[in-house]
Amino acid sequence: MGLEHVLNATSVAVVGASKKETKRGYQSIKTLLDQGFEGRIYPVNPKEKIILGLPCYKQVSEIEGPVEMVLITTPAKTIPGILEDCGKKGVAGAVIIAGGFGELGKAGKDLEKEIVAIAKGHGIRLIGPNTSGIMNLESHMNLVGLKDVPKGHIALISQSGNMALTLITEAAIKSRQGFSYYVGIGNEADIKFHEYLAFFQEDPNTRAILMYVEGMRDGRRFLQQAYQTTRKKPIVMLKSGRSAAGKLSAGSHTGALAGMSEVARSAFQRAGIIVIEDSDELFPAVETLASLPHIKNQSVAILTDGGGHATIAADKLTDLGVNIPLMGEKTQKKLKALLPVGASTRNPIDIAGGADENPAVFADCIEVLLHDPQVGGVLAVGLFGGYNIRFSESLEFVEEDAAHRMGKLVKDVGKPIVVHSLYNYARPHSLDLLRYYNIPVYDSLEVACKSISVLSEYGDYLCGYNANQKFVFSAGQKANLRGREIFKRAHAEHRSALFEYEAKELIGLHGGPHFENRLVHSADEAFAAASSMEGPVVMKIVSQDILHKTDVGGVQLNLTTKAEIIAAYDAIMKGAVGYNATADIHGVLVEPMMKQGLELIVGTKMDDQFGPIIMFGIGGTLVEILKDVVFRVLPISERTARRMIDKIRSVELLNGFRGHPPVDRKALKKLLLTLSEIVGSYKIIQEIDLNPVIAYEKGLAVADARILLKKGEDFTDW
Repeated sequence: MGLEHVLNATSVAVVGASKKETKRGYQSIKTLLDQGFEGRIYPVNPKEKIILGLPCYKQVSEIEGPVEMVLITTPAKTIPGILEDCGKKGVAGAVIIAGGFGELGKAGKDLEKEIVAIAKGHGIRLIGPNTSGIMNLESHMNLVGLKDVPKGHIALISQSGNMALTLITEAAIKSRQGFSYYVGIGNEADIKFHEYLAFFQEDPNTRAILMYVEGMRDGRRFLQQAYQTTRKKPIVMLKSGRSAAGKLSAGSHTGALAGMSEVARSAFQRAGIIVIEDSDELFPAVETLASLPHIKNQSVAILTDGGGHATIAADKLTDLGVNIPLMGEKTQKKLKALLPVGASTRNPIDIAGGADENPAVFADCIEVLLHDPQVGGVLAVGLFGGYNIRFSESLEFVEEDAAHRMGKLVKDVGKPIVVHSLYNYARPHSLDLLRYYNIPVYDSLEVACKSISVLSEYGDYLCGYNANQKFVFSAGQKANLRGREIFKRAHAEHRSALFEYEAKELIGLHGGPHFENRLVHSADEAFAAASSMEGPVVMKIVSQDILHKTDVGGVQLNLTTKAEIIAAYDAIMKGAVGYNATADIHGVLVEPMMKQGLELIVGTKMDDQFGPIIMFGIGGTLVEILKDVVFRVLPISERTARRMIDKIRSVELLNGFRGHPPVDRKALKKLLLTLSEIVGSYKIIQEIDLNPVIAYEKGLAVADARILLKKGEDFTDW
């Protein structure tokens, strides 16, 4: 059931072969012939005897030789019968061009399920349906029909044929880099994204993977595979649909705040995927990663012949998280010996006209910079490649020699160079030489900055990979057994959520903050419980039928005297009965009144594509207005927990402000890891919502806690 005999097929049958030049069944066969496909080609059409000089067969099962791949160009309704016939022949894979399946409602979804079941029954792997096709550039198996697709080392996976055409055209016009494979994944009915990653990870002709994604069937499996693949090869992705909010989950702040774009972006980035927001930057990013060594220290030197370009590049790279280090005295001394008086040698390095008569100065400076240990790579911006156009034709050979030197430096030193040139449009030979050495050249300064920044981003990910994998699990068997008892009782009582005191007990069992509280059933019990606690208390209604306690007067705060406590108990019960006369009142919870501190929110939810995710941010009553939260896919490591805390926009609030002390980050990190462990321990959990979590200089307190359960979950399957 692997993809070797699908993507590297040595024989192809085209079902729906045609003599009409406008038909896909004609174009596919002609392309295979014209581009020199190395395997056997079998046209299949019961009405024809010969197509393009090849004998035609009535059906796939009648073909004498082996058939590994079948391209099906016929309508959707014909697919089930064709796949049954392919099963008789032992076909390995089938590309289904037709639409009319899962994208068209219930009837289409039913038909899609049918063809997947038939294919699985015969061991056939399906690409599509609703796909533009596939290409293997090494063996010239072009089942798309596109001409002049540049061959190279990028594997392209796309859910849009038009987007694929855009990227292929851009590569053909602007780059020396090309493609090893193209897969139009279509509806992803059978072969999933993660399976392609696993294949391209081991493919010797692929150096980088480029993806255009609209949605995926199994996001969690994809992430698990991506963690493995990005260790060996970079993945660059444009995920469309950023403006579409994720599904809202009733009864939880976490569900209401978890927009799909934020969840997807953070999940992909954590797996080491380079996420691109602008389609203009998509191919340049993957071209750079496929062509150059990554940057190991997140530091770049900018070499320019103009102050304006230097300022723009420095600002852009800083925004992209790239460090622009100040050059040391030794390096500055070497640069000053090469450049005229007045040149800036700090970083950015402005050669101040020093290359106008001798463009070789560019290569001289780059050599100095690449040998500086604090420089991870060089971004050269400005006129290089056009000095012979701007000043004198006699400089053409000087620029070409400099280009040769720059190319050899990348290979010898193992550090990248990315070039921005105002004269890229003219395609001077010196810039073509840079491309020959796999040094990318761009006419957009912003694109050039983005391209070198992804080398830094990928290098940073590889350096931190091992730390990302250290997940912390501390609870013992005793905690898990008690936790299962809590969930078992809630399940037996047909509840959709744990009671608050149960949720807080569970958090304490797994190493989170310890909570002092008592469940009472009368005003006298409430006073007795309050008397055993220090300071004022808070009282809350406990009922599975009352989710929003404050809306019905079910929360009474800052109670100290017996009269206040008795009156509060009566008010809580009256409000509950007034809200729902038949509500099942489990009791009233009494616990110490929390001291004032910084209000935060921590929660988890189940995402449709990625499974359990966790949220952290500014909490309290304004949480849904401020929306200052971050999301990560679970489980998380200590490193990820720390980064989540640092990622919120209001992070300075955690550091102390206007006389308020800094909060206990260690306790916050521990709470995030506790929730990660809890969600990993009990499959029945749908969501956790802790709001507010009150953070102090030492420790923290969870003022309110809700844990929602999955509907219909079988207790035995936990």
